[in-house]
Amino acid sequence: MSLLKVSNIAAYYGSAQALFDVSLNVNEGEVVALLGRNGMGKSTTIKSICKMLNYKNGDIEFNGTSCSLLPSHKVAQLGIGLVPEGRRCFPNLTVYENLIVAAQTGDWDFKKVTELFPRLDERRNQSSSTLSGGEQQMLAIGRALMTNPKLLILDEATEGLAPIVRQEIWDAINRLKLEGNISILIVDKSLKELNQVADRAVILERGSNVWQGDMRSLTPEISNKYIGV
Repeated sequence: MSLLKVSNIAAYYGSAQALFDVSLNVNEGEVVALLGRNGMGKSTTIKSICKMLNYKNGDIEFNGTSCSLLPSHKVAQLGIGLVPEGRRCFPNLTVYENLIVAAQTGDWDFKKVTELFPRLDERRNQSSSTLSGGEQQMLAIGRALMTNPKLLILDEATEGLAPIVRQEIWDAINRLKLEGNISILIVDKSLKELNQVADRAVILERGSNVWQGDMRSLTPEISNKYIGV
């Protein structure tokens, strides 16, 4: 069953059009990779889904509800948890305070998040500004999970991290997939790791759909054409 359905949306920054009839869907329990080179519309698509940027034409439905007239906080309340590019933790709050600030009742609580990322329990009383980049990324993911979302959106969650920390993040994503209780839309450049966790992929180029299908159908020729440097 389709949880997120994006149908032929257009989006603009001022008078400049950034998205042209973009469509994608994420089913319940599914992991979908949103791919493309830098500047091709991936983050703009995520902003449109979360209503951080208003879209035109088409529609975005989440769990059967149209998001066209909803403000961003109402869309989040439908069950979308966003881990934005750049992490954006609250620097003046502790790790524990960052996690509980937007917590909602459900399976994901402080105990479960710190089982996923034990480092966060070790640093629970530290200000988030004192954490390493990798620890801040874990905190951003944990904070989104504490909202108990139906859909988790990860925008470049492993970018710029040390290899050992990147692997911890990928291990966590794989665990979320195996549990099967949450759908994931993920933007990342690591095709090797995405092949292990993603069910399907959607590729954007210049703000438009150019390919979508099962990850096993994403051949080197397709990836070199639309994703490679």
